Amino acid sequence: MSPSQIIVLATPVFFLLIAIELAVGFKRQRNTYRLADAVSSISLGMLSQTSAVFTSLLRIGIYTALFEHVALWRNDAFWTSLPGWLLALVFYDFCYYWLHRMGHESAVLWAAHAVHHQSQDYNLSTALRQTSSGAVLGWVFYVPMALAGVPPLVFGVVALIDLLYQFWVHTEQVGRLGWFDRWFCSPSNHRVHHAVNDAYLDKNYGGILILWDRMFGTFKDEDAQEKCVYGTRGLLNSWDPLWANAQVYAGLAHDSWHARSWLDKLKVWIKPPGWRPADVAERFPKPAFSMAQMQLYHPSMSRAVQWFALVQFALLLTGVAAFLWQADAAPLAHNTLWFAVLLTVQWSLGAVMQGRIGMLMALMLQSAALATATSALGLTEWHWLFKPLTMAIAIILIAVSAYSTSARGTSGPKTPWVLLMAALGGSLAGDVFLMFPGFFIPGLVSFLVAHLFYVALFKSGQAWFPHRGALAATLGIGVAMYAFLWAGGLPPALRAPVAAYVLVIALMAAQAIGRATVLRDAPSLWVAIGAGFFMLSDSLLATNRFVTPLPMAQVWVLATYYAAQALIVAGMVQGAARAEPGSSAALTPQTDLARSPSAA
Repeated sequence: MSPSQIIVLATPVFFLLIAIELAVGFKRQRNTYRLADAVSSISLGMLSQTSAVFTSLLRIGIYTALFEHVALWRNDAFWTSLPGWLLALVFYDFCYYWLHRMGHESAVLWAAHAVHHQSQDYNLSTALRQTSSGAVLGWVFYVPMALAGVPPLVFGVVALIDLLYQFWVHTEQVGRLGWFDRWFCSPSNHRVHHAVNDAYLDKNYGGILILWDRMFGTFKDEDAQEKCVYGTRGLLNSWDPLWANAQVYAGLAHDSWHARSWLDKLKVWIKPPGWRPADVAERFPKPAFSMAQMQLYHPSMSRAVQWFALVQFALLLTGVAAFLWQADAAPLAHNTLWFAVLLTVQWSLGAVMQGRIGMLMALMLQSAALATATSALGLTEWHWLFKPLTMAIAIILIAVSAYSTSARGTSGPKTPWVLLMAALGGSLAGDVFLMFPGFFIPGLVSFLVAHLFYVALFKSGQAWFPHRGALAATLGIGVAMYAFLWAGGLPPALRAPVAAYVLVIALMAAQAIGRATVLRDAPSLWVAIGAGFFMLSDSLLATNRFVTPLPMAQVWVLATYYAAQALIVAGMVQGAARAEPGSSAALTPQTDLARSPSAA
């Protein structure tokens, strides 16, 4: 049984303990859970496990190679005896102490480990909040075990034991435990570790044994007079799983890029977290840390969004469990596609809870990911469901947005909404036609009509092709692409329809780009980028169909197509929201139900 499968089997136990902790918290009137934070933490744990499918080589693979070729002492019989197992566990915990400590004392290692500390709550869901990049450098700290001849099987088992032990110490419902606190990592000891208080900072690194901290001077008792404040000193303030993993890396990359000295560019990554070159600190100052800035990040969520998050979370958990159970036996391409689907669900769920997108936009993105994966994997029946469903959701999104705007009494012109729905309707018809052999021409005509509606939509309120350079560029690309298809074997019967299509999509992109140069705002830029993705998607489709088969063609064609549609929809809806009198809409795609009556 693989480690991933063991995690799957252990998951019900995790949730049972979480339920018990939640019940105890309510009974004591000391609840430590918030829905969005718990969902975010567990989601990051799921991302850590799914990404580990691709990074396990860095830990187990390298360890095994070192064991096979450079082990200084080989005695499998000893290591698989009871004393050997116990010694291996203590050995692992010692190595873990130094990995954990360096994760707080070296910036590049902190960039990975920080994910675990980002939650401002402290409960059992926090234990599941894990990094997805820790394996990149973390394996180095376990090299001594390979040199000592600890077999890979023993290493893997004790690693899992050490990890599972640390789950229960992430709670505020268990107080001091007397003698146990002096020997082992306990809830009290680990609360100190997660605190940002000056007195508690960077203490208590032990995984199972707290003795290491007492031996090496990093131990600190929890003080009943000083309540632990959780999180990181550079607050995340987001439910985005991608940003959670990238936040610290982005800061380090920024400082390294702007440092004038080549030595400083390197030191940014090696020095303790918070160290900055003097020239960078002068040009890009940051305020000194203050406990007053540790404000709880808690964006409001409507009842509808809360229920949506719970249902999505349950489905996501099921999908992750299924993925992990079969991942070791599945081809890499299959794992990559399903990982992308799960990541789309995770990102969109976080974005909904944060108020960045609405529920319908999230469903559109998720359906698009499923349509792409099912097509690439040959799951025809499921593809027939998700492909038309994606555009149907987009049409519903626009209808709801138009109704919501009208209900607020700020409807403005209805023409753009009608044109957008018509364009999406044409796209839906094209999607359906192209699913069946022999319906290429009807599909082509449907998309041509859709693009004509897009041209009219982008022209609404604007001059024709306000940026002549964009017009020349898109037409030039169109001519070049058409010549490429002609030379590659475009059938004579299709030359005229394809020429008309190429012309229309080039004009559509030119109008979108020209509109963006006039409006100069984020929503119009998204629309222009979406138009560019449309040209790319159609170019890939035509190349694959008429010139040469492309590897994983359905992935690239559909991924760029859905990116185009999503960006156009999000940009137009957000642009309409920003245009409303008195609107204070942010520069993020606050789409559909996030502004509709049902989400209020």
